[in-house]
Amino acid sequence: MVQHNPGADDIELMRRAAAGEAGAFHALVDRHAQRLFRLAVSLVGNAVDAEDVLQETFIGALRGLRSFEGRSSVRTWLSRILVTQAARWHRDQRRSRTQPMDESIPISAGGADSPPDVGMDVNAAMQRLSPEHRQVLVMREFEQMSYDEMAEVLGIPRGTVESRLHRARSEMREKLKAYLP
Repeated sequence: MVQHNPGADDIELMRRAAAGEAGAFHALVDRHAQRLFRLAVSLVGNAVDAEDVLQETFIGALRGLRSFEGRSSVRTWLSRILVTQAARWHRDQRRSRTQPMDESIPISAGGADSPPDVGMDVNAAMQRLSPEHRQVLVMREFEQMSYDEMAEVLGIPRGTVESRLHRARSEMREKLKAYLP
């Protein structure tokens, strides 16, 4: 029985796309777009801006097809491009902001009459994290990346990933303590 190997399939698609086969690049986009979009939304906080970041990610990937050396998986390579684009988006937002953003997003603990909307509160808490902490938390908890994959995507040592993740989890616990026993 022949086993399906998505990593090998991705490498083959990358090879064909780099050779100029447009259909191969479209297949890569189709294969990775949904996961990358979820990651982008988590990193920038909304779907509209995430679409822009995702588009820039695929433009960057198309431009960099020939530079892909295969030392990492295509998934990791695309994730790294996306994280770079999200960081660029955050920098652009800081530069263009004319008024300081209100960092005191209320997190309600709810009451007997109104159950808390935990999903919205978690999202609000996530957006209050620094971009570095949000990145590692999203990659680990939502994208199920290994520490080594995260280190490769972010271009930082594994120990730094572990440290940031520990701090991010601690911050989230503090921000959501009203929900914890």
